[in-house]
Amino acid sequence: MSIVADEYDHVIGVDTHARTHTYAILEAATGRLMVSGTFPTTPGGMSRAISWVQCHAGGSVLAAVEGTGSYGATLTRRLAHEGIDVREVKPPRRNERRTRGKSDELDAIAAARTAIASPLTELAQPRADGARSALRVLLVARQALDSRRTADKNTLLALLRSFDLGIDSRKALTITTTRQINQWRPRPTDDDATATIRGEARRLADSALSAMEQLKANEAALTHHVELLAPGLQNTLGVGPVTGAIILTAYSHPGRIRSEAAFANMAGVAPLEASSGNTIRHRLSRRGDRQLNRAIDVIARTRMTCDLSTRAYIERRTKEGRTPREIRRSLKRYIARQLFRQLGAIMT
Repeated sequence: MSIVADEYDHVIGVDTHARTHTYAILEAATGRLMVSGTFPTTPGGMSRAISWVQCHAGGSVLAAVEGTGSYGATLTRRLAHEGIDVREVKPPRRNERRTRGKSDELDAIAAARTAIASPLTELAQPRADGARSALRVLLVARQALDSRRTADKNTLLALLRSFDLGIDSRKALTITTTRQINQWRPRPTDDDATATIRGEARRLADSALSAMEQLKANEAALTHHVELLAPGLQNTLGVGPVTGAIILTAYSHPGRIRSEAAFANMAGVAPLEASSGNTIRHRLSRRGDRQLNRAIDVIARTRMTCDLSTRAYIERRTKEGRTPREIRRSLKRYIARQLFRQLGAIMT
């Protein structure tokens, strides 16, 4: 298996930050540092950095960039636009920094040398842009909206249980009750304290209802983009707009994840041996993308409830002596395999 040093003339290591990026250009064949520099992350600064790279690095060039999905996202797009291959590398571990020190230049050099010694197929490709970026933004927005709605409803319920405002607060608030509170109007018979409390209750109800409406719009947008990127994925049992969006943002594009086993490992559903003595068993990994793991868990639980073939599988494995946790582990691994193959067929 050939490594990056066999395929490229120069490798650029980039240590990314909010205000500046530090670049180190190395000869791929020898690992020798040719030149390093720091440039601001402004559009003009990135343009100067790319011109500087093109001046010092001839032939075939690979950029090894830290944080291609955060601080290095804009730079990654600019480099790709200039025809420079980009791969993502992880920051050095803390114990490595203890032995060689810590500086932006050293981190950039370490990024380049990590790439030089690695097979190209083992270096992660940056996530795709376009509609996939829209999905990531929508998912982040949805999490914020859902947190706000939950916080507003909990605060409103606590307020109703603390003060007698004529609402039965023994159970969780319903949408009907929330809308009723939102329609309250000032009453001339209320004193200042009661008017203030009722006004705050109305504000919380209005905020919760607004978040609910925005969540509906968010779900509609997710449905549209998921169908655009992977037609038919939402027809898979258990896959909805939210779980589909999580799966697509993790998968990103064909080629990013090299195999079905790698996808399962990234999702945290690859089995780990946990045998002891005469007991032979496996457990799920606690690592990986926990959002993707959560999406697969939602799909598994949906199928365990609604799908007759899945329920028959559970019954059969239960008779074999498997525990519910072991059965769910096997089911999640099967779902990961099915999704990977389906995505590969849809998005080729």
